Amino acid sequence: MFQRMINDLKDSTGTALRLTSLAAAAVGALFIATSFLCAAAFVFVYQRYGLVEACLTGASVFLVVAVIAAGCYIARKKQVEARAARAAETAKSAMQTALSDPVLLAAGLQVIRAIGVKKLIPILAVGGLVLGFLASRNTSSGDGDSEA
Repeated sequence: MFQRMINDLKDSTGTALRLTSLAAAAVGALFIATSFLCAAAFVFVYQRYGLVEACLTGASVFLVVAVIAAGCYIARKKQVEARAARAAETAKSAMQTALSDPVLLAAGLQVIRAIGVKKLIPILAVGGLVLGFLASRNTSSGDGDSEA
């Protein structure tokens, strides 16, 4: 059983590594192609209009690209913040519903009576640490979510 899990992990890791290296090669080729296109445009404008105009044309193209990228970044950031706010609202209402349930409260009181308060305090402390860790982990993974 463990050997199968290890083999699956190896296969998935190998596949991810191959895909990452192919993506890196594609990005490198795209960068080189873009560099040559920029050089060709610069030379074309330089021969037609002059050096200053060629430099200004190159700067304006890259400025437009930077403004578009910044706009996409701001839009995506607002989308992620809105999704996090909706998730927090949903979690808050679910927690309030669970804590107002009389059956849950009765079960909690029975657990406290059965275990005892002195033994329950360390368990609650560890549970609180784990809950805090999981909450911070879910928050940080939600911010970097690039799908959707």
